[in-house]
Amino acid sequence: MKKPNIICHMMTSIDGRIDCEMVGQLTGVKEYYTTLEELNLSSTLSGRVTAQLELAMPGVFQAGKSELFGKEGFSKKVEADGYEVIVDTKGTLLWEDDTEAIKPHVIITSEQVSIEYLEYLDTRNISWIACGREKIDLARAMEILIEKFGVERLGIVGGPAINSAFLDAGLLDEISILIGLGIDGRQGMPAVFDGFSKDKEPIPIELKTVKTYENGAVWLRYQTSK
Repeated sequence: MKKPNIICHMMTSIDGRIDCEMVGQLTGVKEYYTTLEELNLSSTLSGRVTAQLELAMPGVFQAGKSELFGKEGFSKKVEADGYEVIVDTKGTLLWEDDTEAIKPHVIITSEQVSIEYLEYLDTRNISWIACGREKIDLARAMEILIEKFGVERLGIVGGPAINSAFLDAGLLDEISILIGLGIDGRQGMPAVFDGFSKDKEPIPIELKTVKTYENGAVWLRYQTSK
């Protein structure tokens, strides 16, 4: 299968939690962004929850018509060196116009998206990919992303659901973790990966490199075993 080289890059507390407000207070935040630059990931991908919190406009798209797209397709509005890729299964997020965007968006949805939502993206000059009958076919979406949009390297920078979906689909080539100085410990807070069934076996990985910083932050890079 042809796909981008895909790296999950996250910052965590030492107990593996990734709540944005929490990690934003830890020593090591600066190193998270410098390590992201070192990975040379011109395109990054976030899930719907992360995008709604940090990237999209307030509110939810309300379709006036219920007609679904019902097939695979894509629309490339802008040629760019890198994209802000967003996974939004049914098409609910609202966006500013992308005409002058330095890093334009590509919205990935399932075929259950409404035609009206895709038309809404078109009016804002936002590119999109629709694939997967009931849910997004991530493997196919990655094929389209490299073949039609030229994305050779992609950083997964979302939350536990999207990280886990890519891991479970066997699409991650590397896991990159910047550990900041601090402990979260709060019950129920999100971890890097979460949501697998209790009977799922541990997923093996191989340590690639370790780098420490004077302020105590640690950068771990792992190769996935496929």
